[in-house]
Amino acid sequence: MSVETLESAPRRPSISILDFVRHHLRDYGMLLSLFAIMIFFQWQTDGTLLTPLNITNLLLQNSYIVIMALGMLLVIVAGHIDLSVGSVAGFIGALAAILMVQFKLDFVSTTAICLLIGGLVGAVQGYFVAYPKIPSFIVTLAGMLVFRGLCLALLAGQSVGPFPVAFQHISSGFIPDFSTFDGLHITSIVLAAAVPLVLTGLALRDRSKRFRYGLEVEPFLLFIAKLILLFAAILGIGWQLSSYKGLPNVLIVMFVLIAAYTFLTRNTVIGRRIYALGGNEKAARLSGIDTPRLTLLTFVNMGILAALAGLIFAARLNTATPKAGISFELDVIAACFIGGASASGGVGKVTGAVIGAFIMGVMNNGMSIIGIGIDWQQVIKGLVLLAAVYFDVYNKVRR
Repeated sequence: MSVETLESAPRRPSISILDFVRHHLRDYGMLLSLFAIMIFFQWQTDGTLLTPLNITNLLLQNSYIVIMALGMLLVIVAGHIDLSVGSVAGFIGALAAILMVQFKLDFVSTTAICLLIGGLVGAVQGYFVAYPKIPSFIVTLAGMLVFRGLCLALLAGQSVGPFPVAFQHISSGFIPDFSTFDGLHITSIVLAAAVPLVLTGLALRDRSKRFRYGLEVEPFLLFIAKLILLFAAILGIGWQLSSYKGLPNVLIVMFVLIAAYTFLTRNTVIGRRIYALGGNEKAARLSGIDTPRLTLLTFVNMGILAALAGLIFAARLNTATPKAGISFELDVIAACFIGGASASGGVGKVTGAVIGAFIMGVMNNGMSIIGIGIDWQQVIKGLVLLAAVYFDVYNKVRR
């Protein structure tokens, strides 16, 4: 390499581990918080939290929250909010019950119809936000009331079920195992080992790209430590699950969606435009972005994911109930804000929303195991949410 080439190559900024963590406290703080909360409740529950059965229950209980958090993240990043997701999920579960239980429609057609209607619901709400410019808070508050009422009307105030066994497997089924050894599900272990390998490959590629363009990169020791912790956490959970029934089907659905939305937000034009929309709508519009259409698409996406979450929740309960989805929107919105999304829009990561969802899930599960009443659970979750938003505002002021 010539002297001219070396001089013209971009130089990578050097930064200490302490400075790097301080500048990225939003990312590392939530991850460390999740680990700390898990360790605390593992101690308080005498090891019950991380037993194979309870880990499986944690995944099943929080799957629909994680799925809706992915859609809510894009809505919040775009500078809006959706208060109707819990009611839409309950309405879709009720609709699925009517179609499958009363009209005997097969679960594949029912699923397709429900996802289509979920997208249509999102499109209607998104239209009122994007074009007449009605605040999303008002539109989705109205939607919350409308779809809660429609859920009650469809079910006539009664629970409807049970669902076909094939439909139940969406939530309560496990991936087929092709081999077992000493009570362990080998297929689950292999898949659990493959995930950190893939993530490591992607992390190395991203690090190499940042080196090539002279961008800031994690200090090497911090990078290696994070990969080791990632391997240990995923393999440990995979080993625990393999000793029970293996990997739940819904975990595969979550993983595919998380990977897809991570790619969407980080590597696509539409993903970058959503961040631009939330960061400064006027500037985004002047730069040629069709901001109303983009807003509409974020709500359509939210409607589809709320519908999917409603189907998974109904399949898990094996019945549709009039109270399904109540307060889901609070957990979903809290997951996004706890995971680092900014209330003013333009900031947030998929991984942060997922971490936030599991923080809420572990807290709910852990507090229930140690016997904290639902009243104090709500108080504690409210304080955690307030602290997360305060942390976000404090960081902005400090910068």
